[in-house]
Amino acid sequence: MSKPVIETKGLTRTFSQGGLTINAVKPLDMVIDHGELVAIQGTSGSGKSTLLHLLALLDRPTAGSYFLDGTDTAQMSDNEQSDARNRLTGIVFQNFYLIPYATAAENVMLPGLYRKGKQTRLRQRAEELLDSVGLRDRMDFKPSSLSGGQQQRVALARALFNNPPLLLADEPTGQLDTNTSNEILDLFEKINNTGKTIILVTHDPLTADCAKRRIVFKDGEVATDEKQQPVRTKKHTASDKQKTMHQ
Repeated sequence: MSKPVIETKGLTRTFSQGGLTINAVKPLDMVIDHGELVAIQGTSGSGKSTLLHLLALLDRPTAGSYFLDGTDTAQMSDNEQSDARNRLTGIVFQNFYLIPYATAAENVMLPGLYRKGKQTRLRQRAEELLDSVGLRDRMDFKPSSLSGGQQQRVALARALFNNPPLLLADEPTGQLDTNTSNEILDLFEKINNTGKTIILVTHDPLTADCAKRRIVFKDGEVATDEKQQPVRTKKHTASDKQKTMHQ
């Protein structure tokens, strides 16, 4: 059997602040298999974003082990972690983080430039991905000429560039209106149906509804971890989104 895409054993992250020790992530044992669509849901301060940074190799744990696609990340140097992050993960952020002076295609090509691929092949790959997220006619537009939803599609295409086994999304609908949020969630669902492992980190229970497994994070640890039937027949409504913004 293939090894899980994510396996943590006693994964812990603590911070010192004003003489106090903050247990942002308490010892965590978790397994996420290839092909899962998982929502990690929690309120602000629950530790879910800290966990995402650990899983994305953007931070190192205080204690415990993290195996990414079967490899012990604790044994990696900083450069090896950077390479693993580029090859094995794709990350989608709430604020998009697109380069403002680069076109949509150039933004999508960035992960390939890190690996020094040929420009013609990189461009072709970027065009294929932008086409797949519905931006065939926006490839040469800069972020300032794109809507929020279009910018998130560019960010999603960029995250998929190296065909990583794991896609991580941090509040991917947080900056989007209701209709656009539904469109982005539909894209995640379609990508997951191709076999890609996806983790959605969100405060929004309606966004978490689209996942096949919901992990509720509270006070730095797992409160519940349950499989569920994805609810995509009932779309978000404007009133639904307004309610969750105040929760």
